Amino acid sequence: MQNFLFNHIALSVKDVDESVKFYQELLGLEEIENTASNSKTRWLSFAEGKQLHLIPRPNAEIKTNKAVHFALSTASFDEFIERLNELKVEYSDWKDTPNKDYIRKDGIRQVYFQDPNKYWIEVNDDTV
Repeated sequence: MQNFLFNHIALSVKDVDESVKFYQELLGLEEIENTASNSKTRWLSFAEGKQLHLIPRPNAEIKTNKAVHFALSTASFDEFIERLNELKVEYSDWKDTPNKDYIRKDGIRQVYFQDPNKYWIEVNDDTV
């Protein structure tokens, strides 16, 4: 059986500049060189070499629901909630209660919010 490592997630975005700004301001992601092509796709870096690729598709129809999301973990969960509030980013628990976190059965706290293209993102405190 082969072993796989997570490499990147790619999202179609209507305005690549707006999306880069969102991810840099809220999550502090650093922009890195797009080494794959000379396209307008922009790459951002998570920790440990993981990447977010933002692919400009200004005419694409983007449909999502909360069950389709990517999740990030932080040991600074409360500070992150403060950052969401500072930037006036609306967030909710899994049940769509505004400005509330959710505590899973295993004790992990989580919140959900959307980026400018309405992709869902979960941030939780599962750092074990």
